[in-house]
Formats: sequence, structure tokens, C-alpha cells
Amino acid sequence: MSKRGIINKVEQLTDDQKKVLHSLRASRMILPIVLGLGVVGYLLWRQLQANPDGFAKINWSATTFAWIFAAFVLLILRHLAFSFRMLILSQGHFSFRKCVELIFIIEFSNSVTPTTVGGSAVSLFVMTQERLSAARTATIVLYKVVIDTIFFVGTLPLLYLIVGPSMVRPNMLNFWDIDWRARLFYFAYLGMATYGLFFFYGLFINPNLIKRLLIFFTSLPVLKRWRERAEKLGDEIVLASVEMRNMGKRQHFYCFLMTLTAWTCKFFLISCLIYGISAAPMGWWRELQLYSRLESMFVIMALSPSPGGAGFAEATFYPFLMDFVPDKGVAIVIALIWRLMSYYLYLATGAVIVPNWIRRVFMKNLEENKAKTEQK
Repeated sequence: MSKRGIINKVEQLTDDQKKVLHSLRASRMILPIVLGLGVVGYLLWRQLQANPDGFAKINWSATTFAWIFAAFVLLILRHLAFSFRMLILSQGHFSFRKCVELIFIIEFSNSVTPTTVGGSAVSLFVMTQERLSAARTATIVLYKVVIDTIFFVGTLPLLYLIVGPSMVRPNMLNFWDIDWRARLFYFAYLGMATYGLFFFYGLFINPNLIKRLLIFFTSLPVLKRWRERAEKLGDEIVLASVEMRNMGKRQHFYCFLMTLTAWTCKFFLISCLIYGISAAPMGWWRELQLYSRLESMFVIMALSPSPGGAGFAEATFYPFLMDFVPDKGVAIVIALIWRLMSYYLYLATGAVIVPNWIRRVFMKNLEENKAKTEQK
């Protein structure tokens, strides 16, 4: 299809559809790439000025590349776990191959939108275009929010009890030993627990009350501009709640198992890079400490205003993990490889998959809808 033809069809879309398509443009990659690589480049330059021989400490041996390969395997397992979770939630509507493709699209949207915004709107749009029912679409998107939040809200206190305050930042002695990292962590955790509880109550206990509360609060003059979105969200919660009742305990168990697998793979991926590149000492207690610190770091990354945490993730890697990777130059290299594997890889694959999906699925749906309209 020609570029002019696509433009003409896009002009027929609603404002919400145009916003979603705008967020999926390949040009949206420019800002996160500039931010992320710009921060890494600046850190490398500063480190070379301070310690020109620091990068020579990395021993690029066969063992190092074996650890990097293991990290890449964990990246694949994470993607497959999220894909299998979507397969379960779609109740067979999507094939496993389709689920793998959709996770690529959703991860791309997460990479080009601020972490605080997320890709929920894109998820709703994409799955609707795949002819999934409104109820099932709402269920998948909201269930994902709830179960991911349960993972963090549930595991972090458990890790805190086992590991202690040092899971929040290096050398933290007690709960009140607060610096900027600790403040960000407590604030992010409280926010995550609040909205997780909100959606959990709406999906599993009383969706109609949540809907009424949303409408009530957005009736206030200050919040009136969000009234329409609140009503839509309330409807989605009610629809999803009905769908939840049709899910068996086994489905919930497998969904949580896939969530647990996906997130632990994400954190163990970074552990593999640290062990392989920095030759950090290993051991089950050391790994538990590292794992808990990484989970805390990701909670704080959720506050990043930049697309996909670009720049923020690279800049905070060493301050959070300096007791595991004492050499700053080595930490910068690890951060770069980690982001290349788990972030920029999704940007690159999304730049290929998303335009193809738009031509193959979205534009086809537009043509079919137009033909049906003309027949009437």
C-alpha cells in the first residue's frame, strides 16, 4: 500500500486510534536512543577521563561470553513466559505464535512511552484489532496490571525480611537510613501497592463500587476533564470482572507461574552479566542479595519519566549496584550490554514488526469496515 493510501485511511480514524498509531511510529525510537546512548557515552567519557585503564580490567574470556549467552537465553525465556501468559488469558483465541508477535508489539510500545504511562492503551488497541472481544481484551490488560503488581508487592516485603534493609541500596543499615534511593523506593512501592489494590478490589471483589468511585471523583471540577476516560475504565473493570469468574484456579496458577518466571528471568539476566563481566563472587546468599536489589531498582525505575526508562536506567545502574560491581567503568559496560539486550533489541525488532502488523492487520480491518459500511 502506498504512503498516500495509508495517510488517507488514517484520516478516517478516531482521535484515540490516531494517538495509539502515533505512539507506535518508528520515529519515536529516536528520543530513547539519544537519551540512553547519550547517558552511556557521557559516563564512558567521564570514566575514561578519570581512569583510562579501567576498562582493561574486563577479561573477555570464553567464560564471559558463556555468561552473556546465558543472559540471552533468559531473555528468550522471559518473552516466551509472557507469551504463554497471554495465550492462557486469551483462552485460545490467539495462537502461541500470535502471542509471541503481540508481546513484541507491546514491549516496543513500552520502550517508546514513559515508564509512568506504560503501554496499556496500545495493548487494548492491538488486541481489539485482532478481533478479541472487549471483555476479554479488558481482562488481559487489567489482569496483567494486577498480577505484575502482586508479584512486586508480595515478594519485596518477603525479601526485606530475609535480606534486610540493604536490599534497597548499598550499605543501608536500617529502615530509617534514608537517601534519595530509599525515598524513591518507598514512594514507588506505596504507589504500586495502592493502584494494585485498587484494581484487585475492582476485578475480584466489587467492580461496580470502583466504577461509581471513578465517576464520582471525576465529577469534581478539577478532575472533570478525565470523566470520559474514567467511565470507560469503569466499564472495562466491570467487563473484566465478569470474565474473571469464568477462569479456573488452574488458569490463575499458570498465569502467576508465568509472571514469576518472566520477572525472575529479567533479574537473573542482569546477574549473569555481572558474574560474567565483572567476575563478581558467587554464592546463593550473594545472589539473593543481588536479586533483591535488582527488584528494588526496577520498582524505582517505574517512576522514570523517560521512554522505557532510557537514560535513567543507565545512570542509576552503578549507584544501585556499586557494592556488587565496585569498578564504575565495568558497571557502565554491563549496563550498556544489559540495555542493548533487553531494551534496544525490542526497539529494533519492534521497528520491523509493528509497521508490518499495521499493514497486515490494522489496514485490512479498515478496508473491511469501509466495505461493510458501503454495502449498507
